[in-house]
Amino acid sequence: MTRREFLQDAGAGFGALALAALLADEARAESAKVKSVIWLFMEGGPSHIDLFDPKPDLLKLAGKPLPASFGRPLTAMGVAGNGLLPSKRTFQQHGQSGLWVSDWYPEIAKHADELCVIRSCWADGLNHVGSVCQMNTGSILAGRPSLGSWVQYGLGSVKRDLPSYVVLLDEREPLGGTKNWSSGFLPATYQGTPFRPGKTPILALSTPESVGEARQKSKLAFINELNAHYGATRADDSELEARIKAYELAFRMQSAAPEAVDISKESAATKALYGLDNPKTERFGTNCLLARRLVERGVPFVQLYCGTGSQWDAHADIEGNHAKMCGISDKPVAGLLADLKARGLLDSTLVIWGGEFGRTPMTEGTNGRDHNPWGFTTFMAGAGIKKGTAYGTTDAMGLRAVENPVHVHDLHATILHLLGFDHLKLTYKHNGRDERATVNAGRVVHGILA
Repeated sequence: MTRREFLQDAGAGFGALALAALLADEARAESAKVKSVIWLFMEGGPSHIDLFDPKPDLLKLAGKPLPASFGRPLTAMGVAGNGLLPSKRTFQQHGQSGLWVSDWYPEIAKHADELCVIRSCWADGLNHVGSVCQMNTGSILAGRPSLGSWVQYGLGSVKRDLPSYVVLLDEREPLGGTKNWSSGFLPATYQGTPFRPGKTPILALSTPESVGEARQKSKLAFINELNAHYGATRADDSELEARIKAYELAFRMQSAAPEAVDISKESAATKALYGLDNPKTERFGTNCLLARRLVERGVPFVQLYCGTGSQWDAHADIEGNHAKMCGISDKPVAGLLADLKARGLLDSTLVIWGGEFGRTPMTEGTNGRDHNPWGFTTFMAGAGIKKGTAYGTTDAMGLRAVENPVHVHDLHATILHLLGFDHLKLTYKHNGRDERATVNAGRVVHGILA
């Protein structure tokens, strides 16, 4: 075979590989129920038994020890021996589906027929840092890629004017900080892009007035030349590649991002829908509105934090704590669901609500609840989800998931499935082994799919 013949044959082979990749991507896109994900992360652990999972037996056993038949769980603060604390909330069934929602979430309750309430979630961590990390990355130990990074990796390097994975922060960073949207061992370009509260969500994006367009282009060209010279002998430096792509994205975002985060042209009615007319709901409501604007512009993965710094962590005074946090989140979340539906976006968007774990039925102190990773609630709404459904159960005390348990890996596998990915086939070779978003576990929860 001549050199020319070899190159022609090899070229045809590479072309076939490229075609196969394109066809595979088209097949994934066709199978996807979901185009965008909005993850509403209630950091600190909202109490499922005070919100979506009523337990009347707790009232019968109020103040008594947890029955011996339930075992003695190892809790974060050692409250396993304390008496049982019934919920003081009033639960009602809502919508045609009859889903139970407490009076702490009256606005969300109006959308009961859109929700799939998963009452049987469970996780592995007892503390906030490890549990927030697991809900984001699948592991209680730092170092693995976040789910949003896996989604970016699976979607590939689609050229956009906005990041593919956006994190909308609350008052501060969540516990564990940037590792919660890290790309881990994936190339650094797949990490999340945090947007901060206020009028400048993306810092240092705008070019100073003293720098003209010609000077800006010249500067970027020189930076690219230096990067190329440095990278010529460092092909495996993914951080350099990520920085180059970040510069390129930042240049494109200079026109797209300010428009995307500019809510000044939204109607007064829309702003009121999200609670922007109330100081209590304005901050989180603004982030919910930004999330809608981002998915409207094609951003596939948006994560919003509510209560960063574990503000849902009601070790004491659960009534006061949750009344505050539910007041902050109820109207904005309901407004987001209503707005997405009105604009036809709920048919292509998956909305997820939940924290890193739930709360115990046993009291801590006199009026609080400890961490509960053995049984808690997450709800989903939107594309591909069975509406008006309660899936799975916890035991009579609300301590452990007993029917159709759904682990964090199962949640991740299901989210990826709705995006058109097989979580067992979405792999990245690291240290000689094929790594997966769900490690070596996880199953798609078909019982919640439409």
